[in-house]
Amino acid sequence: MSSNDAEVLSIDGREVRVTHPSKLYFSKQTTFTKLDLVRYYLSIAPGALAGIRDRPIVLKRFVNGAEADAFYQKRAPSDRPEWLRTVTLSFPSGRTAEEIVVDDAAGLAWIVNLGCIELHPHPVRSGDLDHPDELRVDLDPVPGVSWTDVRTVALEVKALLEEMGLRGWPKTSGSRGMHVNVRIQPRWTFSEVRRAAVALSRAVEQRAPKLASSKWWKEERHGVFLDYNQNAKDRTTASAYSVRPLPDARVSAPLEWSEVPDCDPADFTVLTVPGRFARRGDPHAGIDDEPGSLEKLLDLWDRDEASGLGDAPWPPHFRKMEGEAPRVAPSRAKKPPREKMPLITIANSPEREAARAGLERWKEKHPEVAPLLAEDDILIDSMRGRSSTWTRIRVNLRNVPESIRPPQETPDPDDDPTREWRAKFKSARSKKSP
Repeated sequence: MSSNDAEVLSIDGREVRVTHPSKLYFSKQTTFTKLDLVRYYLSIAPGALAGIRDRPIVLKRFVNGAEADAFYQKRAPSDRPEWLRTVTLSFPSGRTAEEIVVDDAAGLAWIVNLGCIELHPHPVRSGDLDHPDELRVDLDPVPGVSWTDVRTVALEVKALLEEMGLRGWPKTSGSRGMHVNVRIQPRWTFSEVRRAAVALSRAVEQRAPKLASSKWWKEERHGVFLDYNQNAKDRTTASAYSVRPLPDARVSAPLEWSEVPDCDPADFTVLTVPGRFARRGDPHAGIDDEPGSLEKLLDLWDRDEASGLGDAPWPPHFRKMEGEAPRVAPSRAKKPPREKMPLITIANSPEREAARAGLERWKEKHPEVAPLLAEDDILIDSMRGRSSTWTRIRVNLRNVPESIRPPQETPDPDDDPTREWRAKFKSARSKKSP
């Protein structure tokens, strides 16, 4: 079959056309075509649909496979089957978008054919777009943190949730971290759900201060970061059974809590998960049975606020919120000076490997400095542009004596795809100013 051929699949009475079915989507450790990927999702469709059904979904499209760049598409394609639903979402920017809602296996196969290797649903149902029915706990380890620490923090999350009268449903993220999803009654706004997530993150950090962090700024983090901002409106995470764009085609795999202490994320791939699903079914099959209440977590928030803890920083594209601390990294803050971190930018590039190559060139240029850097002194940021991601690499020179600290130089490479857009935006804003 040539790459220009198409294969038509009959799925529950509906026809889905898979274009370029033999196109390689994975070719390094695993060889997997687009049609293989569609068949993977069909093999675990009940599990994948449990995470996305009746939810608007952002299309993260890898049209040239997992080894090429992806782009985000919020708006539903105009050329879509008449049986595929959409809903209109509003965003913090004031804009709106008509987004796809997937209800069945045919719809799942249709979006995978668009290049959606990962599935990114919003935490709301189509009938109520303002009240989430899911609290998302995203455990994101900083560089150098062991998988053992991630699992330990996940078990701390489980214990705290149970004290709050909530049940968490764990899964591997498919990368280096873990997710714990919590079904909740759709009674609270996005801001309230995020407050609950902030309170949970701070409480876990208090219980495991050496392992867990609730600090938003990367230069302040240590151990496993609990990313509370994944609960802000317009944020999405990879849902259950999502394939991740890694060489071994790992899967974000739902787990029983009894599996967490000994699980290995490398065990869950497109080659192993279908067999696991066929043998044991979906460990999260009961996730919708007993949605819980956020009242106790919000009580924690109220106690934190009464003790002087204000709001935690929001993502940069959100407007400044009441009670939020200054939204500026400590290294750039004027006060207090002792908290300022000596950060320099090494590379900006739409291609992650090109940015990493720039880091290696910088290390070769400064051989006396490179050995002094700890793993968490190298900050690799996946930056979100208008429709795609790009990579920024910075180095924290806190462990380097001031006498030999390299100055900020022109990054190599220095290809920030948002620079032109930001310059135009700044110019337009200055023209509007009186």
